[in-house]
Amino acid sequence: MNLSRGRLLATGGLLIALLAWDASDLDMTMANWFGGPAGFPLKEHWLFNAVLHEGARIASWLLVLGLCLMVWWPLGAFRRIGAGRRMQLVVTTLAAVLVVSELKALSLTSCPWDLATFGRAAQHVSHWAWLTSDGGSGRCFPAGHASAGFAFIGGYFAFADDAPELAWGWLAAAALAGLLLGLAQQVRGAHFMSHTLWTGWLCWCVALVVDSLRVVSWPLRPVDVDREPS
Repeated sequence: MNLSRGRLLATGGLLIALLAWDASDLDMTMANWFGGPAGFPLKEHWLFNAVLHEGARIASWLLVLGLCLMVWWPLGAFRRIGAGRRMQLVVTTLAAVLVVSELKALSLTSCPWDLATFGRAAQHVSHWAWLTSDGGSGRCFPAGHASAGFAFIGGYFAFADDAPELAWGWLAAAALAGLLLGLAQQVRGAHFMSHTLWTGWLCWCVALVVDSLRVVSWPLRPVDVDREPS
């Protein structure tokens, strides 16, 4: 692996911040902003449900399809990086979604809208209590929907060497998209903010590992003839 010191420090710093968040009571504080004993009144609101949930999910998969097409038929900024890097972006995005989905499927942590505090039956149990059921349906940690934004963080690594200004813009856009989608689910009662933040960290780690291994670079180097100078 080829891990830069700066990226490792950033990863560790984010991890410490996340652990500090988990140690606080900010999850329940934020959940109480949007919900109460009667549940979450904005759960089915058209903006948060139809647009930022269902609509955003469809848009993210269309973007993945577009990235797949860019591997072989690059346009615009995608011509500034080689085909291997373009494939890396696709693989990283899909891998991040898969990691988050698999962890979510194994989780015993229930969503806020399942908790007794908000009118249902489950108890609030830390997502670190991996083998402890809270009495609800579980499968709510980390936040799957937020990965529809955070999964694209891999674009930062794909563009970092040849188009650093674009890389930072891509990172900011992916992070903001993930936070927006996570906040929309928070408003609906589908997730705590920690679920969203851990999803972002996991997607970053997946992108970091894929970039370090460079496992998708070599097969496509012969077709990098369409690459333009940065």
